[in-house]
Amino acid sequence: MAEESQEKFWDFVEANQNIEGQHDDTDQAYYDLIVKKASALLSSVQVNMLKFALSLRAYSATVHSFQQIASNEPPPSGCSAFFSVHGEKTCDAEGLTALLKTAPERPKPYLFKGDHRYAGSNPDAPVVILYAEFGKADFQILHQVISSKAHEGLVTYVLRHYLPVGPGSREKVYLSGYGVELAIKSQEYKAKDDTQVQENDPVDEVQGFLFGKLKTLYPELKEQLKELRKHLIESTNEMAPLKVWQMQDLSFQTAARILAAPAVDALNIMKDLSQNFPTKARSITKTVVNSETRKEIEENQKFFKGTLGLQPGDSALFINGLHIDLDSQDIFRYTHTYSHPYINIQLNLISSVSSDYAVDIRNPAISWINNLETDHRYSSWPYNVQELLRPTFPGVIRQIRKNFHNLVIILDPTQENAAELLSVAEMFYTNNIPLRLVIGLVFVVSNEDDIDGMQDAGVALVRAYNYISDEVDSQSAFEAVISMFNRVPVGGRLSVGDVVKVLEKRFPYVEVSSILGADSSYDSNRKEGRAYYEQTGVGPLPVVTYNGIPYQREQLDPDELETVTMQKILETTSFYQRAVYLGELATDHDVVDFIMNQPNVVPRINPRVLSTSRTYLDLSSTNDYARFSTLDTTEKSTAVANSMNYMTKKDDGYIRPVTFWVVGDFDKPSGRQLLYDAIKHMKTSNNVRLGMINNPSAGVSAETSRVARAIWAAMQTQTANNAKNFITKMAKEEAAAALEKGVDIREFAGMDVPLFKAAYEGPKFGFLLSHAAYCRDVLKLKRGQRAVISNGRVSHSLEEVFNQDDFLLLESIILKTSGERIKSKIQHLHAGKKGLITGFLIFCSAVKIRPKEGDVYFDVVAVVDPVTRDAQKLAPLLLVLKQLININLRVFMNCQSKLSDLPLKSFYRYVLEPEVVFQADGSFAPGPMAKFLDMPQSPLFTLNLNTPESWMVESVHTRYDLDNIYLQEVENIVAAEYELEHLLLEGHCFDVSSGQPPRGLQFTLGTASEPVIVDTIVMANLGYFQLKANPGAWILKLRKGRSDEIYKIYSHDGTDSPADSDDIIVVLNNFKGRIIKVKVQKKPDKLNEELLSDGTEENDTGFWKSLTRGFTGGGKTEEPKQEKDDVINIFSVASGHLYERFLRIMMLSVLKNTKTPVKFWFLKNYLSPTFKEFIPYMAKEYGFQYELVQYKWPRWLHQQTEKQRIIWGYKILFLDVLFPLAVDKILFVDADQIVRTDLKELRDFDLEGAPYGYTPFCESRREMDGYRFWKSGYWASHLAGRKYHISALYVVDLKKFRKIAAGDRLRGQYQGLSQDPNSLSNLDQDLPNNMIHQVPIKSLPQEWLWCETWCDDSSKKSAKTIDLCNNPMTKEPKLQAAVRIVAEWTDYDQEIKRLQTRVQEGTKPQGAGTHDPQQTHAGTAYASITLTNVSPLFCLSVRCSHRAVNSVMRQ
Repeated sequence: MAEESQEKFWDFVEANQNIEGQHDDTDQAYYDLIVKKASALLSSVQVNMLKFALSLRAYSATVHSFQQIASNEPPPSGCSAFFSVHGEKTCDAEGLTALLKTAPERPKPYLFKGDHRYAGSNPDAPVVILYAEFGKADFQILHQVISSKAHEGLVTYVLRHYLPVGPGSREKVYLSGYGVELAIKSQEYKAKDDTQVQENDPVDEVQGFLFGKLKTLYPELKEQLKELRKHLIESTNEMAPLKVWQMQDLSFQTAARILAAPAVDALNIMKDLSQNFPTKARSITKTVVNSETRKEIEENQKFFKGTLGLQPGDSALFINGLHIDLDSQDIFRYTHTYSHPYINIQLNLISSVSSDYAVDIRNPAISWINNLETDHRYSSWPYNVQELLRPTFPGVIRQIRKNFHNLVIILDPTQENAAELLSVAEMFYTNNIPLRLVIGLVFVVSNEDDIDGMQDAGVALVRAYNYISDEVDSQSAFEAVISMFNRVPVGGRLSVGDVVKVLEKRFPYVEVSSILGADSSYDSNRKEGRAYYEQTGVGPLPVVTYNGIPYQREQLDPDELETVTMQKILETTSFYQRAVYLGELATDHDVVDFIMNQPNVVPRINPRVLSTSRTYLDLSSTNDYARFSTLDTTEKSTAVANSMNYMTKKDDGYIRPVTFWVVGDFDKPSGRQLLYDAIKHMKTSNNVRLGMINNPSAGVSAETSRVARAIWAAMQTQTANNAKNFITKMAKEEAAAALEKGVDIREFAGMDVPLFKAAYEGPKFGFLLSHAAYCRDVLKLKRGQRAVISNGRVSHSLEEVFNQDDFLLLESIILKTSGERIKSKIQHLHAGKKGLITGFLIFCSAVKIRPKEGDVYFDVVAVVDPVTRDAQKLAPLLLVLKQLININLRVFMNCQSKLSDLPLKSFYRYVLEPEVVFQADGSFAPGPMAKFLDMPQSPLFTLNLNTPESWMVESVHTRYDLDNIYLQEVENIVAAEYELEHLLLEGHCFDVSSGQPPRGLQFTLGTASEPVIVDTIVMANLGYFQLKANPGAWILKLRKGRSDEIYKIYSHDGTDSPADSDDIIVVLNNFKGRIIKVKVQKKPDKLNEELLSDGTEENDTGFWKSLTRGFTGGGKTEEPKQEKDDVINIFSVASGHLYERFLRIMMLSVLKNTKTPVKFWFLKNYLSPTFKEFIPYMAKEYGFQYELVQYKWPRWLHQQTEKQRIIWGYKILFLDVLFPLAVDKILFVDADQIVRTDLKELRDFDLEGAPYGYTPFCESRREMDGYRFWKSGYWASHLAGRKYHISALYVVDLKKFRKIAAGDRLRGQYQGLSQDPNSLSNLDQDLPNNMIHQVPIKSLPQEWLWCETWCDDSSKKSAKTIDLCNNPMTKEPKLQAAVRIVAEWTDYDQEIKRLQTRVQEGTKPQGAGTHDPQQTHAGTAYASITLTNVSPLFCLSVRCSHRAVNSVMRQ
């Protein structure tokens, strides 16, 4: 409700102060009551969206954030609702009165952007925060007390929702809005653990047979029943491999199956076929594709490619013209898109426009002194924009022959400060320092026609500049201008004599008066300069713009100007780098055109128009003028809109996407002037229609409303053209003066006079009274106050000039953000019935669902290949949208031809429900849940989650190996549970002095009571950082130590605190996460110090302590930290029970052979609950330390979709940010390795300046020569005689690694190569080997890694570690190889199992064995995923078996 408007929020609160007793205490009754109450204030679409948001639990995070904020202000004893007055608390009226008296003695509390401030509160009065649960009796009492004081102006009243919940009483909540994938896994190498899982789940139903009961009744037939069940399942799930020729047309055949279905069923069929494709593929191959359908799809694909840039197989979704990103498909980001069909296009797009507006610098009035792209002096500089991506030292500006940085100085040469500004421009130009500036001048001088330059210094300078430019060049002209100003004494002004002296000296044989005089032929651009200045509205002279963005007045001091310009150049360089990186800017593009086509470039600067504070009218109701005074705010706006008559340039039925309502007293000069300027602009534009609302300065009477009544009468009775001509006359002052003198209105007519006169002289002033009431009640205008409403957006209190150029600016902003899309949508809606809509052929190649007649609807266009992951996600989303809102839907097929492989090798479920579901007893139904029914038994599956980008999810309970689900060996169901552990706070950080990311800078995140909860390190790529947080208010600071000793926070953006605040406050109150931008600056006495310098050590006590809280499992208390030189840090990753079994054995082998204390670092993302439950016991038994580290794959880095490749990525891509700066060296040891030596030797190994050391692949086993791919082709030429290294064991010098930005380089190379699916086939191994020339590798002695596949038997005896490499020749399973190759492996395995048995027989780890899965049918694989928060609040759980897989997400 608050997101709709604060007015509606408080209306809802007032109407529902106490609803106890109005329902029967069941969940459903309470839900129905709330929805009913809300529907009184919301439209039907908004009510549906409210139900959807409640189903998503979208506002659970908001409630939790208020709980976290309230936790810093614990309530007084015995109070379930209470007041907080500047930090002091009470829960009664008397206590409030007392606290208010002393409030001025205490500082005001910090208020957040999302706080609910009571309308009419006095901002200067003490702040009173009411913490209470809405709708309860105690809330009603306290609300009435505080609201009465707010009405009296005694307090600022703030309301925060607060639930007085006791410890442990919070229930976990199931979430939706995520996907679950059951992917078919390769069985080339057996990767399953042979440890048996105990089954205890009941019922197992397949096709009506209850096998659980049958086994009980007929135990002697157990084997036969098992075979029957297998047969029934496999008979409905054909998984036999297809021939290549059968797969070629699968995409078109699937589309044909969907298109052949009735429109009402088509989406369900698309959902079924795409989400269960592996078992549907065989039957789809029998589908015949109609030639007309194929031809139409191929014709449409030409259009997709030409207009949308879509290739066959690509997907896109547009809702009312707004592009929805299917890659992220974060449903929480798009729920508000669906609330209002048209206005939200503008709201969503306009919010993305930068507040740093720029004016267009492509104007002939600007005299450019230099041009980097054409001037000879820059010819030695490189021209390719890719140079921007080359690494440089921080603060170095690249010398590239492109006009990236354009400085324009607009000045009056006769002003005192003109000389200072030009001297700065001279310094930029003549010193040839690496400032790649293109400098332009605009001289603003007299624009009179006949003016003598011999009398006016400004005109003289312009003519002299033009003469020298023509005769010599612009550089010489600029130098002459500088010479002229060098003659001006300090504090003086330029004179004609100064200009004449320089001209006479440089051109002694030229008659000066012929250049400067009244008849001069060198007068070009004189008038244009002033016209450009006035048209752009950039403010008082002088003005300096950088790439069109005006500098602030205080930045025009010469010393400040130089510094600020350098800073802008460095900042803008990162913007260009990103554009080049993403392919938006290429060498053959015009850079200035690229800059000027950015959305922040406008034709004119007007703070009133460009203000980021925006108020919009709600026009979504359906009322007219009848009973106007009884209507609410929304209905009054709709009534005015429905009755409005418009003027346009021509009466031609042209669609005009820009609507202006001009508000003013048209019987006053100011109102008429605003109307006249609006009419002048309207006559120049085919995009605008103009409506008028009269806001009288005094009471309405015949004498005070002559012009207003005349305008209204003309619009009501005359043709559009006659009315427009008449109103144009009425807006002129001479017409108003004539009427004042008694001239008959008919003198101005030229139209149907009788009709007009009847309307004009009528006795009723109803429309005028309604307009006056509308201005007062809805627009909140004072009498006679002017305003302009553009497409529903209100610009208030236009006391200053608002002219024709400002209307042009308004039109430009609207067209750029939403207008063209609105126009396009309306054109499509009005298109003919010839089958052509938006350029697509839709006779038979699209699913079409028409909207309900007579109701507002959304226009939804989807383009999809039905056999892609996008189709798996898109079909359920469209089905839910169809239930939520009235839609005009077209789904166009974008098929691929000549497929050579099965396009989809996974089953998929997208968990989304349109509204909350209840059980028969009125309680919440368990779920939402993703169910995988009738799963085949033969494949090996791996379970993956596809969650919103800001979610960090972990598995918290399952008995099964979710990485290797083999339903053939499962009697009943596979169950698992996940939790939404954290929401991500992301950001980008830059040093304002260098423009570069401050690598190694650390931030801490905490609260007022606990300042350090988690920490992070800033990455070199884009200055990126991420922090794990939860709903609530958080404080971001530089970490104590070198970070806050060297740096201070300069500014921040996207936060909840003022930009100049030292403490950065960020409120997370939804599931969308947050991205912020932080700028830092070195302290004056630390300018030459570096964070990552070799001679400094970090004081890490605070950091390590916080890591214990932030990363470790089970909340264990970390033992006192050893000196870091005495601890060996070992990093490893594992996924699946088999590799976790190997991992435990690897750890044991390390501990048995290493005398130095060991600390293990495990990637938490993919560890099973079983491993996380057992590891504390193993740590206690063997005396080692461990940390569970976690990092979310950044959204800007190319995503991998296959789990194994994601894990490989984590091994190499984030080494610089995964570990604290205190860790100098880290050893990576693969899970399937056995260590036979003390690893202290490897840690202390001299890497000779390289950032890391790897072992080369063995080459002694000659029979494997045919498999050594690195000996020929690309790798042989790339390595140029160097070794190809294996990634199973390596040592990283993290200090060196960070210092040379190795992580930055590796990620940059990965980003480029990973776009090609055929690149980096062994990502963790290929990437460092590919980068061997940029990031050198120290080759470790061969003995450090022995692998039977590549090394001969004789070298085994000297092996320090043994790796269980896959053998491409024998494909021997890992377990079998381990027992055969490593003599001690079985002993280690048995030792671990004995410890596991002791643990199971003793006290179970907390949380183990407590999961009570819902009863499910046997043979059903459930994925019930419980996403939990801070105190596990948000959860998911998963179950799998032959018959079904069920997936639930809980909050």
